[in-house]
Amino acid sequence: MNDAIQIFGTDVTAPPIVHAGFSIGDVVQHRLFGFRGVVFDIDPVFANTEEWYQAIPEEVRPDKHQPFYHLLAENGESSYVAYVSQQNLIADDSEEPVDHPAISGMFGTYANGKYQLRPLHRH
Repeated sequence: MNDAIQIFGTDVTAPPIVHAGFSIGDVVQHRLFGFRGVVFDIDPVFANTEEWYQAIPEEVRPDKHQPFYHLLAENGESSYVAYVSQQNLIADDSEEPVDHPAISGMFGTYANGKYQLRPLHRH
């Protein structure tokens, strides 16, 4: 079975359907590096630059055909925005809130390991 379709005369193959394991507001932890973060956006497949992707060492470079998560992240030293593949995330079970300065502008209450998105940011 060929999953390619023709678009403007070019064969295009759709990526496999993969369901997101996390949702907006979930607190997650990076499987390898241990930093924590809050999911604030989800790409169904890789949607960053090729330069960014190639900068990841090949032995740990994730597959592009999986969800990628935008995180308001923190580690012991700083707060930042991270872009992480689903395979590199696990649920954070610490029940501790994430300390990132942008959280209060995007999210409201924190309970049971999840932040509630403010109504202003809902689609």
